[in-house]
Amino acid sequence: MSNAAAAFAVMKDRIGEDQGAGDWFTVSQEQIDRFADVTNDHQFIHVDPERAAAETPFGGTIAHGFLTLSMLVHLQESIVTEPMPLDGLMMGINYGFEKVRFITPVPSGARIRASAAIKNVELRGTSVQTTRTMTIEIEDVERPALVADWIGRFVFDS
Repeated sequence: MSNAAAAFAVMKDRIGEDQGAGDWFTVSQEQIDRFADVTNDHQFIHVDPERAAAETPFGGTIAHGFLTLSMLVHLQESIVTEPMPLDGLMMGINYGFEKVRFITPVPSGARIRASAAIKNVELRGTSVQTTRTMTIEIEDVERPALVADWIGRFVFDS
């Protein structure tokens, strides 16, 4: 049995598994400002605290939706999961997203964390493709900030 097939055999049994939540992370105004500089998105709702407080229902600045989405890479690292058989793993790659929804804005200074659930696993030659439903929650806020189906591939040597 190939390394990819062995990994797939274990991973497919985890479809529907809730992988739990990771650690809290504070989204600072400095990070929001740096993201605005990188993306050239300087809309006042992100970078002007006084104006955002006066002219929006948010009470201040909010993180860019794409900043929140990009934080998934960091946030998912603290989700503790049961080890998987990854003998012969060459690399893991981002393949994309099936669906992304920005549900609740993330205020500057808020704490967020991610949780994950395995939605699908497929054997693709020498790769195993996984789709995980990722949810980013905001501390003390009922509705999530973001829900996304994130597709990744584990590429094996054979």
